[in-house]
Amino acid sequence: MMLEEALSAADRVALQLSEDAGRYAQLGRHLRATPFHNAVTVARGSSDHACGYLAYLIMARLGRLVTSLPMSLLTLYKAPLRCEGLLALAVSQSGQSPDVVEPMRYFRAGGATTVALANDIASPLAAAAEWALPLRAGSERSVAATKSFIASLVAGARLVAEWQQDAALQAGLAALPDALRRAARADWSAAIEVLAPARNIMVVGRGIGFPVALEAALKFKETSALQAEAFSGAEIKHGPMALIEDGYPLLIFATRGPAQAGLVTLADEMRGRGARVLLAAPPDVAGRDLDLPPAAHPDLDPIVAIQAFYVMAAHLSRARGMDPDQPRHLSKVTRTS
Repeated sequence: MMLEEALSAADRVALQLSEDAGRYAQLGRHLRATPFHNAVTVARGSSDHACGYLAYLIMARLGRLVTSLPMSLLTLYKAPLRCEGLLALAVSQSGQSPDVVEPMRYFRAGGATTVALANDIASPLAAAAEWALPLRAGSERSVAATKSFIASLVAGARLVAEWQQDAALQAGLAALPDALRRAARADWSAAIEVLAPARNIMVVGRGIGFPVALEAALKFKETSALQAEAFSGAEIKHGPMALIEDGYPLLIFATRGPAQAGLVTLADEMRGRGARVLLAAPPDVAGRDLDLPPAAHPDLDPIVAIQAFYVMAAHLSRARGMDPDQPRHLSKVTRTS
């Protein structure tokens, strides 16, 4: 199911892009007319990684600081957070977890603008938010989220494109389904050869690509029981490099943008230290190990990158003798308070 659902992501994204244009445009007008001081994201797990991508877009393009909310501040500590001039953004597949729903109710009651990107538009989260936009990923049966995560990234990019009225980003989104189909066909067999016998891995990204590294590390743990840690390329030399030894695997996502050159240099340096580097990069990057077909806009490259990764991850789980659809100790809907 994981592989099947990952491969369906392009069609689900095409569906999402064909729907709700008026609602996104209306929200964009509202966001442009409202003087937000800052924004906060509310999410767990893969959805929190999607929020990280959205946060990078908002901060880099619109200049608003974005904070990831520690939900226990409201659900356990009852902190008196101020809501004036705040934009609260929640992302969830199920929209069921109390520690995602309750903060959105709190922020809305306090006067914040609240936006939920939810796959289940009839969920408590969607009801709690002033603005609820459906991901349109369809039912997802595999425990490991794939198409819903990709749909979350797309919805976040759509929100920013409408907020900013950026025609180039909007055009890039329109071309995204074809880029996702190319990514699903990318040959990542070299990664399976390296990782099938591995015990651990470090996943590296930076900037707008770092949320993809976080998501990949989570999926390695979920579907292959592979101890994986994600680090920013800027943090490797602040301690994590002590883990590097001969044959230690590193997956480095070097998507286009200001961080790419540094990540390619890091890959070369880690090879020199004995690491088994898997550099995922566009075709024009010398020394790449895994192909990343570029999107029509560089800010959308992380979406294409995770599509290529998901297909590999489903095959890797099988190669390690596991079932990616039945991870140990996990269930599809997680409810925490």
